[in-house]
Amino acid sequence: MPPEEIILWGHFHSILIYGGPDGELGASLRYLSQRYSMPYPELKGLLTDIGTEELGHLEMIGAIVHQLTRDLSDDQIRTAGFDAYFVDHTAGVYPTAASGFPWSAASMQVKGDLIADLTEDLAAEQKARVTYDNILRLSDDPDVNDAIKFLRAREIVHFQRFGEGLRLAKDRMNEKNIYYLNPSFDR
Repeated sequence: MPPEEIILWGHFHSILIYGGPDGELGASLRYLSQRYSMPYPELKGLLTDIGTEELGHLEMIGAIVHQLTRDLSDDQIRTAGFDAYFVDHTAGVYPTAASGFPWSAASMQVKGDLIADLTEDLAAEQKARVTYDNILRLSDDPDVNDAIKFLRAREIVHFQRFGEGLRLAKDRMNEKNIYYLNPSFDR
């Protein structure tokens, strides 16, 4: 790894979308948790599908981070500013935000309301896409960029699928003259 890349990739563990507020860990847990309160089977399936796919994205990001940091020398670790992280986690992949703040369930939402949760999911996918855009602005590694572009494209597809889910939910709620209420409670 050339010295100029060490500085970027030494921080890559925290820049990547692994455990930040818009990361893959939060997305997978958000969607897999929200499915329990979804009143329609199609939406439960949608959340299960996307939540499971996000777990695959988490594995991809973890593998990238590991590959980029596993062989750093002590000098490279210090030069890259990776030393504080290294003291706590060695080169282990630990879910943090770009700020270094550890992942927390407080960074995700599960409201139990059909409209609120699907709207949150749309926003989450857009925030993840923006984070991937920002990574691509900083990265000059073609192999990493290819993987990030793939993941970014999947966030766009997820956004589209959540949009379809929200339309389906609104249509179903309108069938019963219930509009923007939680069918689990407002009968």
